[in-house]
Amino acid sequence: MKRWSWVLAACMAAAPAFAGDVRFSEIHYAGDDGGPALGANQYRNPVVAGFYPDPSAIRVGDDFYLVNSTFGYFPGLPVFHSRDLVSWRQIGNAIDRADQINYGEKDELTRGLFAPAISYNQGTFYIANTCFYCDGGNYIITAKNPAGPWSDPVWLGFTGIDPSLFFDDNGTAWMLNNDVPQGEMRYDGHRAIWMQQFDIANKKMIGPRTVLVDGGADPASKPEHIEGPHVFKHDGWYYLTAAEGGTGEQHAQMVWRSKQVTGPYEPWPGNPSLTQRDLDPNRPDPITSAGHAQFVKLKDGSWWAVFLATRPYRGNEYNLGRETFLLPVSWHDGWPMVLPRGARIPVAVQRPDLPTTPRPVPTTGAFEWSEKFTTEKMPLQWMTIHPPKQAWFKTFADGLRITPSSTPIGGHGSGGQPAYLAHRLQHHRATITATLDPSSIDSGALAGLVLLQNERNHYVVAVENDERGLAVVVLQRTGERSPIAGQEFKRIALPATTKPVSLRFELDGPRLNVYYAVDSDQWQAIATNLDASLLSAAIAGGFIGNTFGPYALRR
Repeated sequence: MKRWSWVLAACMAAAPAFAGDVRFSEIHYAGDDGGPALGANQYRNPVVAGFYPDPSAIRVGDDFYLVNSTFGYFPGLPVFHSRDLVSWRQIGNAIDRADQINYGEKDELTRGLFAPAISYNQGTFYIANTCFYCDGGNYIITAKNPAGPWSDPVWLGFTGIDPSLFFDDNGTAWMLNNDVPQGEMRYDGHRAIWMQQFDIANKKMIGPRTVLVDGGADPASKPEHIEGPHVFKHDGWYYLTAAEGGTGEQHAQMVWRSKQVTGPYEPWPGNPSLTQRDLDPNRPDPITSAGHAQFVKLKDGSWWAVFLATRPYRGNEYNLGRETFLLPVSWHDGWPMVLPRGARIPVAVQRPDLPTTPRPVPTTGAFEWSEKFTTEKMPLQWMTIHPPKQAWFKTFADGLRITPSSTPIGGHGSGGQPAYLAHRLQHHRATITATLDPSSIDSGALAGLVLLQNERNHYVVAVENDERGLAVVVLQRTGERSPIAGQEFKRIALPATTKPVSLRFELDGPRLNVYYAVDSDQWQAIATNLDASLLSAAIAGGFIGNTFGPYALRR
């Protein structure tokens, strides 16, 4: 497995440890959200579970590639590979060098790397992306191998978000994106889809910038936040697809077409091509907020769509963020439809007619894994909050070592960086365990496990060493008014020990239980029935999903 390309992450056991670092020996994860049993030729939605929003996918020969948003996390823009559209394996991160891009002065986790769009032309892969509140707005990066390395950004100079690059049969290239409309905005959320020609050789915008769609499919209805545009060509028509209605329950995917790439584009009378907004909100096991789709044509002529949706456990509360789903596309009188109006997104779906390629660690369904951090470099799935400015963690033959930071997670944005390694949560029902050496925790420090929505909403279970002695503590931050380092919710004294201590979060939708054990599996409850809905996007705000991982803080 390929690892982060930046060198901060890696040293083997022969290298000296940082002074005062905390030793973690293992992170263990197990999750199972249930669902229907699959038939022999079926796959399960979502195909990439957890915080993998804004999917963009392409086919190159027999290979499929997928990229997702990462917002304020680093490395950014995970790149996946598949041969069957169903089983995905991460092969890289497109933004994986600390100096590759400046995440900017706005440190909120919901800022940063917005919706990427991947494309391919004559041996080169392209990703168009917006870095929100970053140094230049919209940019492209390129690579000969989608696993990387990817180039430094080429800044494009236009405003708005969600750029997407389309290569036409005649050799021209066109850039689309969301931006404010021409003239005055008629209502809050009024946006437009713009297009401009892209000079492939010189990697710059040329010619006039024009509006393809103003408002949405039905301007009279005042549709909000049209975004995530893509153009593709089929049977002599240019098809434009974009989402509107915002990223919540009103999300929907619309389609237009034209005989000319620059328009005019007419909307499909049967729009939307995909939505869940018309369904009974009280239906069991809902999937909501579907949209931000991209269509992919297979060699056999069939079409499929990757898109985002959410899986609430109660009302519109979900902790996993927006996830990557897959459905077949059917054509009706020259128009592509993902789902008929009023149909529910299915969980069990007939597989594409492609050879099955299972992955060692699945990205959906029930699974578990352990990470002992014994390889030279950090595994691709792990992230930090913004790129590290200095080395504060290393991998060794005996595990992970983290130097505590004086910046707590709630203090992100105050100039320092929390010492937190993040992995995406992928199940509402999950058990997460961290094992560490308590004797490696210096006086005045704590170390343990974080469950994080954002800077203002998270839980910490940790071993703390202070003037009172060694103890297991549970900290929570549940809003802007909570203490930045978290409010101490529970504290249990520990005897001085060199035996490993394990800390555990046990999640069941809106309920969270916290446990600890010393050198055994004799788990003892610290806190039960905590409110995990405080980590939902509906309560905490923002666009991201929960992450978890090891954490060390110096008080």
